[in-house]
Amino acid sequence: MTSDVAPRPAAVLADGAKPERVRAADAVLRSLSLPPGTDRFDVLNPADDRVIATLPETGPTAALEAVALADEAGRDWAATTPRVRADILRRWYDLLVENAEDIALLITREMGKPLAEARAEVGYGSDFVRWYAEEAVRPGGNVRDVPAGGGTLFTRRAPVGLSVLITPWNFPLAMATRKIAPALAAGCPVLIKPASLTPLTTYHCVALAHQAGLPENLIQVISTTDASTFSETVLRDPRVRKVSFTGSTGVGKVLLRLAADNVLRSSMELGGNAPLIVFDDADLERAVDGAFTAKMRNGGQSCIAANRIYVQDGIADAFVEGLTERMSAVIAGDGLADNVTVGPLIDRRAVAHMQRLVDDAVSRGTTVRAGGRMLEGPGNFFAPTVIDHVPTGADIATTEIFGPIAAIQRFSTEADVLRRANATEFGLAGYVFTENLDRALNVADTLETGLVGINQGVPSNAAAPFGGVKHSGLGREGSAEGLEEYQEVRMYNLARRATA
Repeated sequence: MTSDVAPRPAAVLADGAKPERVRAADAVLRSLSLPPGTDRFDVLNPADDRVIATLPETGPTAALEAVALADEAGRDWAATTPRVRADILRRWYDLLVENAEDIALLITREMGKPLAEARAEVGYGSDFVRWYAEEAVRPGGNVRDVPAGGGTLFTRRAPVGLSVLITPWNFPLAMATRKIAPALAAGCPVLIKPASLTPLTTYHCVALAHQAGLPENLIQVISTTDASTFSETVLRDPRVRKVSFTGSTGVGKVLLRLAADNVLRSSMELGGNAPLIVFDDADLERAVDGAFTAKMRNGGQSCIAANRIYVQDGIADAFVEGLTERMSAVIAGDGLADNVTVGPLIDRRAVAHMQRLVDDAVSRGTTVRAGGRMLEGPGNFFAPTVIDHVPTGADIATTEIFGPIAAIQRFSTEADVLRRANATEFGLAGYVFTENLDRALNVADTLETGLVGINQGVPSNAAAPFGGVKHSGLGREGSAEGLEEYQEVRMYNLARRATA
């Protein structure tokens, strides 16, 4: 279905970054203690594609040396008391808070998100460290009688061992702390490989962990652009006992096959294709606000971003108009500039992906309400976009977008929309907007997803278990469940003499 309605003007790039903020960000970069290395790779600022740092390209030999160092340090760490681990984690949290502005500047510089969002990420990511400082002293275990009598069963939890953590580029701090903090709380040593596009924040936050009193060598940071060689090397090492990965489903399947050979405990937070459902009885203002947040947080570069927006016929026109107005008011630009509300996409490939999705949808009769094209100028910017009447056969209806495009489909009945929402191999997040409590809970129960936001666009929290079903992964991060991912359950069966 097409329309004669002209799309709203696309956003334009804001003025450049504030000079004083650039100087402050450069000062943070100069303060980083990066390892030496002959072969190196560049880290770019996606707002202008300029080089901001160079890092060593870590090869297989150095990676195995890091495994040995972490494994050795981990033996002493596993023997420390929960209180010692908790106190160090708490000091690390305090240092993250004290250095929040420096960390935010670094996130914006290497990932691109607006400074306000980077500050919010520091708060969100730091919360995982605080949470697991508190969880460290509650390691679990229980006592129960043998049902037939004659014995008592004791269970306790022990650290699983050396954990390989592989993090994505979109939340450089939060994805690191969400994995490192529970591993340390459980008593595990860590080998972490951040994404080569955004490795600097990880180096900085790990340095703060050592400043907080973390033993030397307990966390090893590996920087490399050759992710496959890294994974094939370290996951085959018998000293490694756990792998945790956040990224695409395709890569996750490869890692699971590697992990199977060594029978590794595995946590996988993989791709998403989140449905967001707006019913006729939804509060319009809250629905528009929630959809905008669920779509545009991190510029749409989030695994739980609203991907397929389903709006019931009776409210659809008003909803589309409201969301189009919000998206058209977005100011794109360098995240260190004033008033910018969306930063660049991570690279040119991401921009090209957005254009392909929009062009395909338009060729199938979709209406462009706002944006729809890349923005002229330096950097990797795509205009915040609203497309309406997206047919189910369009690529954007089945593909994870990972960018600032709100793709709207319309529906008539609850049964119809639930069938369409669940017609995907993915099942990470879902959203529902309705003022009917029964409907909200029934829809949440029916959605085949690991988490559901009800009348809100940000369902994740350090206190909540985060993870998906189906091809969106296995295991959970956050909450008490996140600690259990790094623990083994051990059982002792104590024989008891019969009482006289």
